[in-house]
Parts: sequence; structure tokens; C-alpha cells
Amino acid sequence: MILSILSERDAVTVAELSAELRTSESTIRRDLNNLAEAGKLNKVFGGATSIKMGPGVEDIPFESRESAMSDEKTAIGRYAATLIRDGDLVFIDAGTTTYRLIDFLTNKKATYVTNGVAHSRKLVQGGFKTYIISGRVKPVTEAVVGHNGIEVLSKFNFTKAFMGTNGIDARAGFTTPELDEGQLKEAAVKNSYMTFVLSDHTKFRKIYPITFASLKNACIITDYVPYERFKEFTIIKEVMT
Repeated sequence: MILSILSERDAVTVAELSAELRTSESTIRRDLNNLAEAGKLNKVFGGATSIKMGPGVEDIPFESRESAMSDEKTAIGRYAATLIRDGDLVFIDAGTTTYRLIDFLTNKKATYVTNGVAHSRKLVQGGFKTYIISGRVKPVTEAVVGHNGIEVLSKFNFTKAFMGTNGIDARAGFTTPELDEGQLKEAAVKNSYMTFVLSDHTKFRKIYPITFASLKNACIITDYVPYERFKEFTIIKEVMT
């Protein structure tokens, strides 16, 4: 009944549910906690909101996303950079958290491949051996996408891939808004020995239209995990706990 109400309103308070369902607020809170743990809704202070699935969701411009959750991205990027070893062939996905990773790179005995226009510029300026894949450039995210890029990626055998994501969900896995970008991400994960998804906590329990990997196919580096049950599905490193 709670989920039915949420499907109509998108958000509801504990007091409203208690009155409508003629149930104590303590029972409502317990039910909301259980439903949140099961991934059925988002628990917020004083109530709950529905989980929005992604059709129709558009990408946010790179510049706008780059300043959001800045401290968290810095901590995630700093830790991720320590994982790179001499001789690694590294794929760095387009995205604002992966972009922050480049600030902390020190290993110039590794080779870096990216589909991010801004990423390639920063890598070259830092003196790193850099390749950028070919393909169509998305104006909003400055990511190179398309079949040409996927074909190029198929030639590489990456030791490590550092990926961005728009959503993380136990059922849907790692998701992104658009098919062409999702297919390129999928190719990068497929051709990497180890994959790390760099994501702050706000991405958990969000679902976008295109899945590019299941949770078991990548480790997650995040500031902290807001839902403990995600630790059942893959290895997660929390860097701000």
C-alpha cells in the first residue's frame, strides 16, 4: 500500500502514511526502512520518495557537474590514483569524478587511454603517455562515443579501467542515460582485467535507461555507502568514513 501511494505522489511523509493507513508512525518507519533496504523506495527525513527510473533523463553539462560533490570527488580520485602501477594500460572514462583522478596521477610509466576530451588535455599537460579514442564528441559531456570508439577499444587489453556512472542499483547495475555512451562503457569494462567505478554516494539506488555493467563486474570507490546491502554484491572501498 505504501508503494502504491508513492507511485501516485512521488513523495509522502510518515504522518500522512500513518493517517491514511491507520497505522502507528513507528510501524510506518519500520516498513519504510525495510522497503528502503529492499531497494523499493528512497528513505528521507520524515518520509520517503519514489525511486525514479531514467527514461527521459538528460545529461547535465560537464561544467555544472564538475563543481558538485567536490570534496567527495577529490577523496575518490586521490585514492584511485594510488592503484596505478608501472606498466599498467589504463582506461579513464569521461566523467567529472574520473577527471578529478587525473589531478593525483604520478605514475608516468603507465599508459593512459581516454574517451574524455578534457581528460586527454589534462593528461597531455601532465606529461603522461596518452591516447584518445576516435568517434563522435557529445557536446554536453565532452565524451567521445559511437561505433568507431568501440572498435578502437576492442584492440586494447586494459589492466585497469576507471569508469564513471550515473546510477548504481542492485538489480540494474551501473547505468547511464544514453545507448551510445553505454555501449562504449560496456566495451571498456569488457576489455579490462580490473574495473573500478568511481562514484559518490548520491548515485546509489538511481537507475538510468542503459546498463553497461553488473555490480559484480566492477569494484566501487565511493565516499561512503548509504545502503549497506550493496556490499553484498561487490567490493566497495569507502574513502571518507
